[in-house]
Order: sequence, then structure tokens, then C-alpha cells
Amino acid sequence: MSFWDVPGIKAGVVTGDAAWALLQHAKTNGYAIPAFNCTSSSTINSVLEAGAKLNRPVMIQFSEGGAAFMAGKSLPNDKGKLQASILGAVAGAHLVRAVAPAYGIPVLVHSDHCAKKLLPWFDGMLEADEAFFKAHGEPLFSSHMLDLSEEPDEENIEICKKYLTRMAPMKCILEMEIGITGGVEDGVDNSGAAKEKLYSTPEDVFAVYEGLSPISPMFTIAAAFGNVHGVYKAGNVVLKPELLQEMQDYAKAKTGMDRPLNFVFHGGSGSEKHHIATALAAGVVKMNVDTDTQWAYWEGLLKFYKAKEGYLQGQ
Repeated sequence: MSFWDVPGIKAGVVTGDAAWALLQHAKTNGYAIPAFNCTSSSTINSVLEAGAKLNRPVMIQFSEGGAAFMAGKSLPNDKGKLQASILGAVAGAHLVRAVAPAYGIPVLVHSDHCAKKLLPWFDGMLEADEAFFKAHGEPLFSSHMLDLSEEPDEENIEICKKYLTRMAPMKCILEMEIGITGGVEDGVDNSGAAKEKLYSTPEDVFAVYEGLSPISPMFTIAAAFGNVHGVYKAGNVVLKPELLQEMQDYAKAKTGMDRPLNFVFHGGSGSEKHHIATALAAGVVKMNVDTDTQWAYWEGLLKFYKAKEGYLQGQ
């Protein structure tokens, strides 16, 4: 079955049951929806153009810092308010909704890592979701991510439960992180983290499932299996995607259901194909790509400038 046969699927932004069914189609058919961090209309258009050329669904996501850049770096973005980050994410979501149908592919709109200190940003986006839901019967965004991996696991899960309870009536999907992704992302610096912190355990992950599944099935888990944000040379990071299958097996033994967990692969840039294949087989439904596309964007500008240097200098 093609993803076009998923009930409710369409060209443009998809949310709710259709968005969740698309992620389940990916899981069943051994692929993941690629999620790209965008900071401008040009980066949004680039992702949509690539998706259209390949006839594949894509996910456009905004980080807190990227969202502030989307609104404009000169705007105030006060600690505890994060008004520019809220404005930029909401504006970006509306832009995607306006242009995505013209590209003829399904698109999910997502917000990336939200640490505890960034919760005002999350609250602001949920307020926009609720207003949009009241007017149109669906949330503005397809999904949001809470990254409370810096907090104790119990607190992480409790805060996720609180927010999923708020999101569930809109059928808005929650992504959460248990364990940590190495490197640096949006002001959260895990570059010096102990190596054992880079690997979640089956017990850790199942505690998330136990906490969230009674509220809504619409959640994904960014479990740690050695992932690191950014591009890294092969061998510098010990990825263990086989741990994801161990987590699935543990959850199956507890629930009797086959592959009940839905995983997200963070730090996808520079990953080797066999690691990606192992992760997909274990139930990864979303894979983040950022550093690779940042580099491609910058390199494209550089090559254009070098090719047109004489002309540009003559203007």
C-alpha cells in the first residue's frame, strides 16, 4: 500500500489521525519520515521541493532558536516569555500550510527540542494550536517535541503526561526524549556527558510507554542509543541501534503487542546506512536531519558565489 492510500492523507499539512496513520505506515513499511530543521522561507521551500521531486512525505520542524530567527533576530525574545520564538514558529507553521499543497506531497509540521527552560515557547505554540483547532477542527502543528532529558526520568515523564493530556483532545502528536543525545542543540550542551548517559535502557523506555499510553497512543520516543547531534566521522561515535530492538522486545514481553514503541532517530546527519537500516527495522518512524542540510545550503551559496563572482563584484 502506498502512503497515498493512508486514510485521510492529502497534499499539504496533515495532522491527527492521518498524520499518525502515516507514521504507522512508515513503521510497517520500513522507512522513516525525514524531519528537517528550517529557519526561513527558503529552507522551507528547499525541503518541500525535494519532497516533491521524490514524491515522498516530509516533516518541517522548527527549533526554538530557529523559530526566533524565522521571526527576526532584532525582535525581543525575553527569558520566560520567548515571544519571538513563539511568533516565528507560528508564522512558519502558517507559511507551510499556505504553500505545502502546491508541492503535492503530505507534510507534517513539528517543533523540535523543548527543554524545561523553554516551556513558555511550548505553551505559546499550544495556545496557537488550540485557537486553530477551535476554528478549523485540527491543531496548527502536527506534533511537538518535549526534551526533558536533562531532568530526572520521573519528572520528565510526569511533565510529558501533563502536556499530552492537553494535546490529546486535538490529536496532536507528542515526541519525547528519554536518555540524552550527545553534542549541542538549541543551548542544551551534552557534549561532555558520560558515555553511559547516551544509552537508554528497555526499562527506561517502557516507563515512558506505561505513563503515556493510557492518555493517548499518539506519542513517539527519542530513545538514546549513542546518538550525537552534528556530523561525526565514522568510528567517533558508537551507535547501537540494535538497542532499539531490545526495547521493543522488552515492551512486547510486557504488553503482548508486536513492536508497540514508535521511535525517533536524532542526530541523523553522517549516520552509516547499516545503522539506519537497523534502526528502521526496530520501529524508527522519524529521522532528524539538520547539520547535513545546513552544510548543503551554505555550500550551495558558496559555489554560486564562486561561479558568479565576476558578475556579482561588477554590480
